[in-house]
Amino acid sequence: MAGNPLNDPNFAANSAATVERFVGNIRRKAVQPVVLAARATVFGLLGAFLGILALVLLLVALTRGLQALLDIFVTQPRAVYLSYLIMGGLLCVVGLVLMSKRAPKPTTTRR
Repeated sequence: MAGNPLNDPNFAANSAATVERFVGNIRRKAVQPVVLAARATVFGLLGAFLGILALVLLLVALTRGLQALLDIFVTQPRAVYLSYLIMGGLLCVVGLVLMSKRAPKPTTTRR
């Protein structure tokens, strides 16, 4: 039976507890999953951007290191061209290996 505010001395406390429970349920079922999804999206994008940045900086450092190493044996302009050729060849080989490891497209059978 619903509490009567005139007869029940705990009416205010019970009403506040009911409202708090109701709001807590709504928050737990609606707001928290959205917050979790937003955090996952933000941190995922941040991680992806930082990973791409780290990869680009690593490639630049490897190219520059290769140029410095080749500069010992050949002239500086030739070392630059050779480093670009070597790094391009390595990246092509990596791309070919990754393309060979990809999942094949599912084939459909005709009846």
